[in-house]
Amino acid sequence: MSRPAITLSRLDVERIENLLDRLPPEQAQQHAALRDELDRAELCEPEAVPPDVVTMNSTVTFGDEQADDRLTVTLVYPAAAGKPGTVSVLAPVGSALLGLASGQEIDWPMPGGQPRRLRVLDIAYQPEAAGDLHR
Repeated sequence: MSRPAITLSRLDVERIENLLDRLPPEQAQQHAALRDELDRAELCEPEAVPPDVVTMNSTVTFGDEQADDRLTVTLVYPAAAGKPGTVSVLAPVGSALLGLASGQEIDWPMPGGQPRRLRVLDIAYQPEAAGDLHR
């Protein structure tokens, strides 16, 4: 399975780890792949995040090779998910997109175990690049 290098904001990682730590054990277990991504990521301060990287609250267009689809979503924390155009970082697609740079792709396991290859096509908004460092 293809796992490109990823970069994450230290602030995003702290918030996501706190979120995972508060989940009941059976739910937390479902997010082992996300935890693995947090562990292997290169961390940097919010102001040092490259502008072409998907961070929390970024609006990203990605392609799904299996579905031959293009989708634009905003990557959010679970409390903000459910609104049209949002995807939770705890959803498989959200976990897969976090930390990818524009043009990168990743093979990610979906519910049912079938991997999907997702490619970041465009980042229309990234809070760090816009100066919203502590959102």
